[in-house]
Amino acid sequence: MQNTENQQPSVEDAAAQDQGKQGETRLQHGLALVEAALYVAGRPLDLNELCSVLKSRSKNRAKKLAQTLKQEYERRNMALEVLELKDERYVLQLKADFTPLVRRLVNRPLLSAGPLKTLSYIAFRQPVSQKRVIDVRGHHAYGHVKMLREMDLITSERDGRSTLLRTTEYFADYFALSHDTSTMKRELKQVFEDSPRQEKPETENG
Repeated sequence: MQNTENQQPSVEDAAAQDQGKQGETRLQHGLALVEAALYVAGRPLDLNELCSVLKSRSKNRAKKLAQTLKQEYERRNMALEVLELKDERYVLQLKADFTPLVRRLVNRPLLSAGPLKTLSYIAFRQPVSQKRVIDVRGHHAYGHVKMLREMDLITSERDGRSTLLRTTEYFADYFALSHDTSTMKRELKQVFEDSPRQEKPETENG
């Protein structure tokens, strides 16, 4: 009787195996591109931006790859994580538990002192009118507000004649703060109280 174990695979089987290998290679390449994009950007990327990196028009493919990468980081259970934010945006960041442990090693701050003070003021006073921010921080704060919006750290919305500023979910995620505004303000207050060399945000009186 002929030993079936020694039979050569059919042409169809070989083609299927080759196609499977190509699919796996394409998947791994796509995951690597998404990971590289999130790492280099250092901010949330939406599906349009991921599609641009993947050179694909399929938002479904970009979303599937981002979610697969998110699950892969969850499986690794290491220091980094991929978070899915609202409006189908994804960000690669350090887990909140590790941030206080390695913060002192960061030699390039996210923001210089001026924009950071403006951001701190907005975070403490939000929702706050842009006019009040400029009155307190000076006209140079126009540039700060523009920069902070571009970095997705704050949002602006019209309220009658005023423009109200508030922090974004990305701001909370990046600095490992609560998304609840009241809780966030308490956490920020604690941060400044625990860091005596850190200058507190300015108020209307100083």
